[in-house]
Amino acid sequence: MRVVIKDDILIVCKEDLPTYKKGGSIVRNSYFWALKSISCYAPKGNDWEFDREVWVALSRMLLSFAQSGYLGERETSLEFPDDLPIPDVLRSVASYF
Repeated sequence: MRVVIKDDILIVCKEDLPTYKKGGSIVRNSYFWALKSISCYAPKGNDWEFDREVWVALSRMLLSFAQSGYLGERETSLEFPDDLPIPDVLRSVASYF
């Protein structure tokens, strides 16, 4: 998922967010609700925002879903622009694009 950080807020690009589908995969729908539940701002059809306070939880959640084997690496990792340093707490689930 492509991300940027502005004013200590991690912003996930709306095109890379998981979607909820009624009757869809239980894992994917659980992933959607888990991410949404720790976001500080998650409007429908827009980027989602995550406060610095939840970055540890976000990192652990991404690792857990990645290890499940049901979701792809691109869905469970954060992709930072080359010119933005990756915070230490997110380093285990992040790379540069």
